[in-house]
Amino acid sequence: MIHKKTPEEIEMLREAGKILAAILKCLAKEAVPGTSTLDLDDRAMELVEEYGVEPILLGYHPGFAPRPYPAAVCISVNNCVQHGIPSKDVVLQEGDTVNIDMSIAHNGMVVDSGLTVGVGEISDEARRLLACTQEALVIGIKAAQPGGHVGDISSAVQQFVESRGFSVVEVLCGHGVGYEIHEEPNIPNHGKAGTGPKIEVGHVYAIEPIVNVGKPDVYFDDEGDGYSVYTQDDSMSAHFEHTVAITEAGPLILTK
Repeated sequence: MIHKKTPEEIEMLREAGKILAAILKCLAKEAVPGTSTLDLDDRAMELVEEYGVEPILLGYHPGFAPRPYPAAVCISVNNCVQHGIPSKDVVLQEGDTVNIDMSIAHNGMVVDSGLTVGVGEISDEARRLLACTQEALVIGIKAAQPGGHVGDISSAVQQFVESRGFSVVEVLCGHGVGYEIHEEPNIPNHGKAGTGPKIEVGHVYAIEPIVNVGKPDVYFDDEGDGYSVYTQDDSMSAHFEHTVAITEAGPLILTK
Protein backbone atom coordinates (compact mmCIF):
# COMPACT_ATOMS: atom_id res chain seq x y z
CA MET A 1 0.00 0.00 0.00
CA ILE A 2 1.18 3.52 -0.85
CA HIS A 3 0.69 5.78 2.16
CA LYS A 4 -0.28 9.39 1.47
CA LYS A 5 1.15 12.12 3.66
CA THR A 6 -0.90 15.04 4.95
CA PRO A 7 0.08 18.65 4.16
CA GLU A 8 1.27 18.95 7.77
CA GLU A 9 3.44 15.86 7.43
CA ILE A 10 4.87 17.12 4.15
CA GLU A 11 5.84 20.35 5.88
CA MET A 12 7.59 18.31 8.57
CA LEU A 13 9.39 16.37 5.86
CA ARG A 14 10.40 19.66 4.26
CA GLU A 15 11.96 20.79 7.54
CA ALA A 16 13.83 17.49 7.80
CA GLY A 17 14.87 17.80 4.17
CA LYS A 18 16.50 21.18 4.73
CA ILE A 19 18.57 19.69 7.54
CA LEU A 20 19.64 16.74 5.43
CA ALA A 21 20.59 19.06 2.56
CA ALA A 22 22.77 21.08 4.94
CA ILE A 23 24.49 17.94 6.22
CA LEU A 24 25.18 16.64 2.70
CA LYS A 25 26.52 20.03 1.61
CA CYS A 26 28.99 19.98 4.49
CA LEU A 27 30.08 16.40 3.81
CA ALA A 28 30.54 17.14 0.10
CA LYS A 29 32.91 20.01 0.92
CA GLU A 30 34.98 17.70 3.12
CA ALA A 31 35.37 15.03 0.43
CA VAL A 32 38.96 16.03 -0.37
CA PRO A 33 42.14 14.07 -1.10
CA GLY A 34 43.51 12.36 2.01
CA THR A 35 40.15 12.10 3.77
CA SER A 36 38.96 8.59 4.54
CA THR A 37 35.35 7.58 4.08
CA LEU A 38 35.27 6.82 7.81
CA ASP A 39 36.31 10.45 8.47
CA LEU A 40 33.23 11.53 6.51
CA ASP A 41 31.01 9.19 8.50
CA ASP A 42 32.45 10.53 11.77
CA ARG A 43 31.69 14.05 10.58
CA ALA A 44 28.16 13.00 9.66
CA MET A 45 27.62 11.75 13.21
CA GLU A 46 28.82 15.09 14.58
CA LEU A 47 26.33 16.90 12.34
CA VAL A 48 23.52 14.53 13.32
CA GLU A 49 24.13 15.43 16.96
CA GLU A 50 24.41 19.12 16.15
CA TYR A 51 21.05 19.17 14.35
CA GLY A 52 19.33 16.79 16.76
CA VAL A 53 18.23 14.29 14.13
CA GLU A 54 18.37 10.50 13.91
CA PRO A 55 20.71 8.71 11.48
CA ILE A 56 18.24 6.16 10.13
CA LEU A 57 20.81 4.07 8.25
CA LEU A 58 22.81 3.31 11.39
CA GLY A 59 21.57 -0.07 12.59
CA TYR A 60 19.15 -0.50 9.67
CA HIS A 61 18.92 -4.17 8.66
CA PRO A 62 17.52 -4.77 5.15
CA GLY A 63 16.48 -8.28 4.24
CA PHE A 64 19.35 -8.88 1.82
CA ALA A 65 22.10 -8.03 4.30
CA PRO A 66 23.81 -10.36 6.81
CA ARG A 67 23.96 -7.72 9.55
CA PRO A 68 22.68 -4.23 10.42
CA TYR A 69 24.30 -1.36 8.56
CA PRO A 70 27.18 -0.06 10.73
CA ALA A 71 27.35 3.62 9.71
CA ALA A 72 25.35 6.83 9.36
CA VAL A 73 25.99 7.24 5.63
CA CYS A 74 26.59 5.07 2.59
CA ILE A 75 29.78 6.26 0.87
CA SER A 76 30.55 4.69 -2.50
CA VAL A 77 33.72 5.51 -4.44
CA ASN A 78 34.31 5.21 -8.21
CA ASN A 79 33.09 1.75 -9.32
CA CYS A 80 31.13 1.20 -6.09
CA VAL A 81 27.56 1.82 -7.16
CA GLN A 82 25.76 1.96 -3.79
CA HIS A 83 25.85 0.97 -0.12
CA GLY A 84 29.58 1.43 0.44
CA ILE A 85 30.47 1.08 4.12
CA PRO A 86 32.75 3.86 5.43
CA SER A 87 36.25 2.64 6.24
CA LYS A 88 39.54 4.09 7.47
CA ASP A 89 41.19 2.07 4.69
CA VAL A 90 39.32 3.84 1.88
CA VAL A 91 41.15 7.15 1.50
CA LEU A 92 39.95 9.57 -1.15
CA GLN A 93 42.39 10.32 -3.96
CA GLU A 94 42.59 13.11 -6.52
CA GLY A 95 40.28 12.22 -9.41
CA ASP A 96 37.93 9.96 -7.44
CA THR A 97 34.16 10.29 -7.59
CA VAL A 98 32.36 9.72 -4.30
CA ASN A 99 28.67 9.20 -3.67
CA ILE A 100 27.31 10.24 -0.27
CA ASP A 101 23.84 8.84 0.49
CA MET A 102 22.08 9.53 3.78
CA SER A 103 18.70 9.25 5.47
CA ILE A 104 17.59 11.01 8.64
CA ALA A 105 14.50 11.14 10.80
CA HIS A 106 13.25 14.39 12.32
CA ASN A 107 10.07 14.63 14.39
CA GLY A 108 9.24 11.08 13.35
CA MET A 109 9.43 11.72 9.60
CA VAL A 110 12.10 10.25 7.30
CA VAL A 111 13.86 11.84 4.32
CA ASP A 112 16.46 10.36 1.98
CA SER A 113 18.94 12.14 -0.30
CA GLY A 114 22.29 11.68 -1.95
CA LEU A 115 24.82 13.29 -4.27
CA THR A 116 28.03 12.44 -6.08
CA VAL A 117 31.02 14.77 -6.11
CA GLY A 118 34.47 14.80 -7.64
CA VAL A 119 37.55 14.74 -5.45
CA GLY A 120 39.90 17.47 -6.66
CA GLU A 121 40.33 17.48 -10.44
CA ILE A 122 38.34 14.75 -12.15
CA SER A 123 38.34 13.49 -15.73
CA ASP A 124 36.11 14.84 -18.48
CA GLU A 125 34.28 11.50 -18.52
CA ALA A 126 33.61 11.75 -14.79
CA ARG A 127 32.31 15.30 -15.20
CA ARG A 128 29.96 14.17 -17.97
CA LEU A 129 28.75 11.28 -15.82
CA LEU A 130 27.98 13.51 -12.84
CA ALA A 131 26.28 16.14 -15.01
CA CYS A 132 24.17 13.49 -16.76
CA THR A 133 23.08 11.84 -13.51
CA GLN A 134 22.19 15.14 -11.87
CA GLU A 135 20.17 16.25 -14.89
CA ALA A 136 18.47 12.85 -15.04
CA LEU A 137 17.25 13.49 -11.49
CA VAL A 138 15.80 16.85 -12.53
CA ILE A 139 14.08 15.22 -15.51
CA GLY A 140 12.75 12.36 -13.39
CA ILE A 141 11.32 14.77 -10.84
CA LYS A 142 9.60 16.82 -13.57
CA ALA A 143 7.95 13.62 -14.80
CA ALA A 144 6.42 12.96 -11.37
CA GLN A 145 3.13 14.69 -12.09
CA PRO A 146 -0.13 13.95 -10.26
CA GLY A 147 -2.37 11.80 -12.44
CA GLY A 148 0.58 10.21 -14.20
CA HIS A 149 2.28 6.90 -13.49
CA VAL A 150 5.53 5.82 -11.86
CA GLY A 151 6.60 4.50 -15.26
CA ASP A 152 6.64 8.11 -16.50
CA ILE A 153 9.52 8.80 -14.10
CA SER A 154 11.32 5.60 -15.03
CA SER A 155 11.01 6.18 -18.76
CA ALA A 156 12.11 9.81 -18.58
CA VAL A 157 15.26 8.91 -16.63
CA GLN A 158 16.16 5.97 -18.87
CA GLN A 159 15.65 7.81 -22.15
CA PHE A 160 17.73 10.79 -21.06
CA VAL A 161 20.60 8.73 -19.64
CA GLU A 162 20.83 6.47 -22.66
CA SER A 163 20.68 9.46 -25.02
CA ARG A 164 23.90 10.62 -23.34
CA GLY A 165 25.65 7.30 -23.90
CA PHE A 166 25.44 6.03 -20.31
CA SER A 167 23.36 3.25 -18.73
CA VAL A 168 20.98 3.03 -15.77
CA VAL A 169 21.35 0.36 -13.09
CA GLU A 170 18.24 -1.78 -13.31
CA VAL A 171 18.45 -3.82 -10.11
CA LEU A 172 18.40 -0.80 -7.78
CA CYS A 173 15.62 1.77 -7.63
CA GLY A 174 13.95 4.66 -5.89
CA HIS A 175 11.09 4.16 -3.46
CA GLY A 176 8.42 5.70 -1.32
CA VAL A 177 9.58 7.37 1.88
CA GLY A 178 8.24 9.40 4.80
CA TYR A 179 7.16 7.15 7.64
CA GLU A 180 9.96 4.67 6.96
CA ILE A 181 13.12 4.68 4.89
CA HIS A 182 11.68 2.28 2.30
CA GLU A 183 7.99 2.32 1.43
CA GLU A 184 5.92 1.45 -1.61
CA PRO A 185 6.10 2.08 -4.51
CA ASN A 186 9.40 1.08 -6.06
CA ILE A 187 10.57 3.64 -8.62
CA PRO A 188 12.84 2.00 -11.20
CA ASN A 189 15.14 4.06 -13.41
CA HIS A 190 14.03 2.13 -16.48
CA GLY A 191 10.58 1.37 -17.83
CA LYS A 192 7.67 2.40 -19.98
CA ALA A 193 5.67 5.60 -19.61
CA GLY A 194 2.04 5.13 -18.60
CA THR A 195 2.74 1.99 -16.58
CA GLY A 196 3.08 1.29 -12.87
CA PRO A 197 1.24 2.75 -9.89
CA LYS A 198 -0.61 6.02 -10.34
CA ILE A 199 1.08 9.15 -9.02
CA GLU A 200 -1.23 10.90 -6.55
CA VAL A 201 -1.19 14.03 -4.43
CA GLY A 202 0.20 13.18 -1.00
CA HIS A 203 2.69 10.60 -2.25
CA VAL A 204 6.31 11.13 -1.22
CA TYR A 205 9.07 9.52 -3.27
CA ALA A 206 12.82 9.13 -3.10
CA ILE A 207 13.75 9.53 -6.77
CA GLU A 208 17.32 8.42 -7.43
CA PRO A 209 18.92 7.85 -10.83
CA ILE A 210 21.90 5.48 -10.60
CA VAL A 211 24.04 5.73 -13.72
CA ASN A 212 27.06 3.81 -14.99
CA VAL A 213 29.65 4.86 -17.56
CA GLY A 214 29.69 1.32 -18.91
CA LYS A 215 27.09 -1.42 -18.88
CA PRO A 216 24.24 -1.56 -16.37
CA ASP A 217 25.36 -4.87 -14.86
CA VAL A 218 26.40 -4.88 -11.19
CA TYR A 219 27.31 -7.40 -8.53
CA PHE A 220 26.70 -7.50 -4.79
CA ASP A 221 29.68 -8.07 -2.52
CA ASP A 222 28.04 -10.98 -0.70
CA GLU A 223 31.34 -12.54 0.29
CA GLY A 224 32.83 -9.24 1.47
CA ASP A 225 31.05 -6.60 3.54
CA GLY A 226 27.59 -7.86 2.53
CA TYR A 227 26.44 -4.42 1.40
CA SER A 228 28.57 -2.84 -1.33
CA VAL A 229 27.39 -3.01 -4.94
CA TYR A 230 29.94 -2.68 -7.76
CA THR A 231 29.82 -2.28 -11.52
CA GLN A 232 30.47 -5.58 -13.26
CA ASP A 233 32.81 -3.96 -15.81
CA ASP A 234 34.64 -1.83 -13.20
CA SER A 235 33.35 1.42 -14.73
CA MET A 236 32.45 4.54 -12.74
CA SER A 237 28.98 5.00 -11.33
CA ALA A 238 27.10 8.03 -10.00
CA HIS A 239 23.92 8.64 -8.01
CA PHE A 240 21.83 11.69 -7.17
CA GLU A 241 18.69 11.57 -5.04
CA HIS A 242 15.98 13.84 -3.67
CA THR A 243 12.92 13.26 -1.53
CA VAL A 244 9.97 14.67 -3.47
CA ALA A 245 6.36 15.30 -2.43
CA ILE A 246 3.55 15.20 -4.97
CA THR A 247 1.32 18.27 -4.57
CA GLU A 248 -1.59 19.75 -6.51
CA ALA A 249 0.94 22.04 -8.20
CA GLY A 250 3.25 19.15 -9.09
CA PRO A 251 6.41 17.69 -7.58
CA LEU A 252 7.99 19.55 -4.66
CA ILE A 253 11.64 18.83 -3.77
CA LEU A 254 11.94 18.50 -0.01
CA THR A 255 15.70 17.89 0.32
CA LYS A 256 17.17 21.14 -0.97
